[in-house]
Amino acid sequence: MNPEKVVFGFFILLALTLNFGFVYGEIDNLAHHHPWEYAVVLVVNLIATVLKLGDRSQMGAVLLATSLVAMLQLVAGAVLWTVAAHASAEGFTGADLSSVVSLAAGAMVANVVSVILLIIETTMLRR
Repeated sequence: MNPEKVVFGFFILLALTLNFGFVYGEIDNLAHHHPWEYAVVLVVNLIATVLKLGDRSQMGAVLLATSLVAMLQLVAGAVLWTVAAHASAEGFTGADLSSVVSLAAGAMVANVVSVILLIIETTMLRR
């Protein structure tokens, strides 16, 4: 068993499951979408992205692209959350939360694609 592949797969799956946990719930109910959970999703996705940097294969390039898409959407959501909470006259509203959750859902789709590609790559390996 290759420990590097275990860690790689662990963070890819963890990114997906944490993202799902954040997205799950009523889209505009803050009680269902905790800001610290979002921060953890962002950090785990960042770790998964860094782990994908070393692979020079075509599949590695596609995995990195999916991870970059997820990071772009998560960072956009974090910026939106921060601006709405601290620089908006009306504060952080349900509409703002809906936008953040929608961006996180887009990142989750990228994470799903990443996991599917990882499964395909794993099944194609020959001993």
